[in-house]
Amino acid sequence: MLRWLVCGRLGPVWMWKALLLFVAIAFAGQLLGIIFNKSSVQPAAHSIFSSPDAQGPALGSCQPHTHIMFLKTHKTASSTVLNMLYRFGEERNLRFALPLGYQLGYPLPFNAHRVKGYRSPRAMEFHIMGNHMRFNKLEVEKVMPADTFYFSIIRDPVALAESSFAYYKEVAPAFRKAKGLGDFADDPNKYYDPRLRNNHYARNLLWFDFGMDNNANFSVELAQRGEAMIRQTFRLILVSEYFDQSMILLRHALCWPLDTVVSFSLNARQQKPSSNSMMSGTKILPNLSLTDDQREKLRQWNALDWYLYKAFNRTFWEEIKRFGHAQMEQEVALLRMRREDLGRVCLRDGGKPVEAYRIRDKNIRPFQSGLVKILGYELHPGLDNATKMACLRMIRPEIQYKDVLDSKQFPRAPAVQVQLGQQGQGLMVAPGGTFVRQDSSRTGEKVMKGEAGGRTVEDEVRDWNGSRLMRSNQTLKRGQEKGRLR
Repeated sequence: MLRWLVCGRLGPVWMWKALLLFVAIAFAGQLLGIIFNKSSVQPAAHSIFSSPDAQGPALGSCQPHTHIMFLKTHKTASSTVLNMLYRFGEERNLRFALPLGYQLGYPLPFNAHRVKGYRSPRAMEFHIMGNHMRFNKLEVEKVMPADTFYFSIIRDPVALAESSFAYYKEVAPAFRKAKGLGDFADDPNKYYDPRLRNNHYARNLLWFDFGMDNNANFSVELAQRGEAMIRQTFRLILVSEYFDQSMILLRHALCWPLDTVVSFSLNARQQKPSSNSMMSGTKILPNLSLTDDQREKLRQWNALDWYLYKAFNRTFWEEIKRFGHAQMEQEVALLRMRREDLGRVCLRDGGKPVEAYRIRDKNIRPFQSGLVKILGYELHPGLDNATKMACLRMIRPEIQYKDVLDSKQFPRAPAVQVQLGQQGQGLMVAPGGTFVRQDSSRTGEKVMKGEAGGRTVEDEVRDWNGSRLMRSNQTLKRGQEKGRLR
């Protein structure tokens, strides 16, 4: 019956089949078009880094500062601040005053020739300087333009001593001899010898980083002179204990977007060993417990630092009063909300820092040093390329980030194999006379650089205590052999 109706009344069957096929193709095409259209539009429409929230509250008609000098003090959350500078500069193709190694000659007073690519004053424009140095104003001014914005960050000397003791216990002789920080605080002179290398980490470390004599006997006159010298040069001193408020002041001082000062804490140490670490029998964390009396003794021992902290802490809150407490609270709330939003998008494990061994990407594992474990982050899988790159910049450890910037500013041609006789086997040479020895006896590369006069000297990466660092799986490890501090 149906066949009779179709054939007799409504046309042949083949025509209906063709019509149904055409409708099916049209429907499928429309469906695929919607899918492809969504996939192409969605990332741009929903990119968290391009949302209006990235800019933050309006800053008026000011122009962003691009000539910046940050004195990176030790154990003050300065690695997190440096990451912000790295991100800001990289995104805008600014030129960094990078060190030849990883620090600008520290702990020696800074010299302009420690900057890679520096030839003479004003020969090249550098925009941002921020790696560890012992401040030397006259030499810094040879590198940075006259309109440079100088700033730094400080921390309560007791909290700084706790972090310094944990991080440098194997390095500073004064710390190495003490059973714990409380033991050291009870009688610092029992352990401290100012003549021994690396003992500057054990006394008035802020004062030392600002380029002054950390072993000078305290006097109010001396402390006031040091404070005045800092105020003469530095336009803003941040306070580590009030990091978020510091970032708001910095943002307004530099006229930067909100996202520039949103960060995840970098180079943070593990406060308590994980159960996995305890079971594996790894290093025992140093004893950092202190009584109130021992805390006061540490303030007296670091009297110059304590004076600076009190002086600039007062100035800090005067700045906030001028800024407006209500406005500060609002902008801090926005910053913290933005950090949470970016953390949900970028980070695994709820945004909490994790131990290095848990980070699958070895290129972003933080460098481990001393008795404490330095924590890092893992990115969420499946991020689109633009979001992944922006998130990666926020969590990239300091050493790896410096390498990335160095390779952009000083690109090298691919190395070529050369034969230098029996002793030259295994050497790779790159333009400029830089040799890389491939050592099959251990993982890592040994770098050697030719100098004028025909001498060949080691230019290996060295840490603050002079011990050599080796690359292994893109992560720096400490070598056992000691050498001259570079």
